[in-house]
Amino acid sequence: QVQLVESGGGLIQAGSSLRLSCAAPGRTLSTNAAGWFRQAPGKEREYVGCINRYSGTHYADSMKGRISISRDSAKTTVYLQMYNLKPEDTAVYYCAMGAVASTMSSDYDYWGQGTQVTVSS
Repeated sequence: QVQLVESGGGLIQAGSSLRLSCAAPGRTLSTNAAGWFRQAPGKEREYVGCINRYSGTHYADSMKGRISISRDSAKTTVYLQMYNLKPEDTAVYYCAMGAVASTMSSDYDYWGQGTQVTVSS
């Protein structure tokens, strides 16, 4: 069982940047793919982006140009960097790990608890 811990959420103003982190304490993540998803109140979980084991990335069209996903050099943490945030980006953001990078939440085996991002106008 892999436990994922997200951090970095908070209350920020529109136009700001924010970086979320996702780590699996005690484990390296070099052989795993990671995905980021978000869920706003009353809405279904939405794909944000993913990174494969070779650090190739893919982003949702709705977020392209405003996000960047990366790993640290030790491959223990995956980051979601978000720019020019808007009130409609308000959601709980989740990271997930699996064998392959995918846009589908069902393809991931492990999930973090989520971190709240609230963007005020």
